[in-house]
Amino acid sequence: MTIGIDMMGGDYAPLEAVKGVHAYLQTANAPVTLILIGDKTAIDSLLAEHSVPADRILVVHADEVIGMHEHPTKALREKQRSSIAIGFHLLASGKMDAFISAGNTGAMLVGALFSIKALEGVIRPTISTIIPKAGGGTGLLLDVGLNADCKPEQLNQFAIMGSVYARHILGIDTPRVGLINVGEEEGKGNILAQATYPLLKENKHIHFIGNIEGRDLLMDKADVMVCEGFTGNILLKMAESLYDIGQQQSPGNAYFNRFNFEIYGGTPVLGVAKPVIIGHGISGEKAFMNMISLAQLMLEKEVMEKMKTELNANS
Repeated sequence: MTIGIDMMGGDYAPLEAVKGVHAYLQTANAPVTLILIGDKTAIDSLLAEHSVPADRILVVHADEVIGMHEHPTKALREKQRSSIAIGFHLLASGKMDAFISAGNTGAMLVGALFSIKALEGVIRPTISTIIPKAGGGTGLLLDVGLNADCKPEQLNQFAIMGSVYARHILGIDTPRVGLINVGEEEGKGNILAQATYPLLKENKHIHFIGNIEGRDLLMDKADVMVCEGFTGNILLKMAESLYDIGQQQSPGNAYFNRFNFEIYGGTPVLGVAKPVIIGHGISGEKAFMNMISLAQLMLEKEVMEKMKTELNANS
């Protein structure tokens, strides 16, 4: 099992990435090799400084870095020696099994879509986020920004992929799927919601419970919450603000602390052939450690293969 890490991605690169690698290797017992992609001189110096064991890592030098505000497609095309471009080349050629980065989100999405391709039958991949529930559990919200406009068939596929992820990664045996809407009754909502509802209702590969409203997101009503990326991204950014408010007004609050993105590491791209995990630009040691752990778990559980099986069975 080989996991690649863009060591130059994020505001605190490569220091926090190295610290995350060190933390992961201190606790992980799985037979995992980490490929660290970036400025070899800087990375080697930090590895030595933090006494990172060398027997489970390989450093691959990258001359270039894709900045956070560069145009994704243009940067990938023009910076073939960047850490992200080299990472996707290694992933596509089978030299790595998974790839993570806290760098340019657009470049990671473009790389995932065009380097390793979507799973057979997937209309469009999606990205999701974990939503902490008031009762102590967690839910999955998708899409959260990759697909601002969607067709009903896409939301139906998101429900399937989200259910597979919730089952095998979140440990929810029978994930309840809810369609985010402006009312609970069937027939509510805009054209997209009205057309999606019957597809989800007829889908035998998910446990659809009907429409859910905004007030249900943080409650224990649904485990997989489906919407188009425009709505999902707004909800994601609102959820991020809850952590900031919690730290300002109620430091140490157990519930608000669960909105800390570093606990969950990063966001996987669902619907592509191999695990690609995108981290927040301000990711620190804990986030990098958890991104690597998530990639390991997704590989161990063969999540992408199981998504492919469920999608094909529904087609």
